Amino acid sequence: MRTLPKCFGIIPARYGSSRFPGKPLAEIQGKPMFWHVYSQACKCPEMTRVVVATDDNRILTAAENLNVPALMTQKDHPSGTDRILEAARALNLPGNAVIVNIQGDEPLLDPAILTEILLPFIEDDIQVTTPVREISPFEAKNPDLVKAVFSESRRALYFSRSIIPFDRNNQTNRYYGHIGLYAFRMNVLKKFVELSPSSLETTEKLEQLRLLENDIPINIILTSYTSISVDRPEDINRVEKILSENN
Repeated sequence: MRTLPKCFGIIPARYGSSRFPGKPLAEIQGKPMFWHVYSQACKCPEMTRVVVATDDNRILTAAENLNVPALMTQKDHPSGTDRILEAARALNLPGNAVIVNIQGDEPLLDPAILTEILLPFIEDDIQVTTPVREISPFEAKNPDLVKAVFSESRRALYFSRSIIPFDRNNQTNRYYGHIGLYAFRMNVLKKFVELSPSSLETTEKLEQLRLLENDIPINIILTSYTSISVDRPEDINRVEKILSENN
């Protein structure tokens, strides 16, 4: 009987942000944002361990004071995925471990979405998973919302900021928006960082295209989950309102 490998969640928490400096420390109902993300991720029953990977002593100290496992990583990583790998190596994770890149700006993270992207790793041939949700034609026009197209077997074909597929005959098409969660096997995560940024990745400014251009398959998980991220200070009020309603 196949079993799920050990699964580890890593939350990159970088202090610098052009739109929201110090975002991981933004207070939500009396606790910093990274604490809410960590607490939600820990509710996923498939998760062996969750840690915060930061580049700033202020975040590290806050994590220690709240008994949140945290690692210091270097400041000059070109991407969050590079930071994830540094943390995974510091944890000495085995090659068959599954690592989830958990966005640090989603304090309303639903643990069920983590379960959805982890369970496929029971199969040995699964290398990377990421979720998408069906979106409206209006949402598909937003270049900040990444769109995905995939095969009948749920293998990713392409991701783009443009509308894909292009509806040439003006028929009704289904559009799928990408949710920025990734689960990697450790050996694939290493390979991803070793590869140079690809042509399409550089053009679209989408890291996941590096995998596709190097023939590393991404398995798409269809979900009804809608992510709510904190991009600007004014988003905090919206998140606190939702938390209060849920409570």
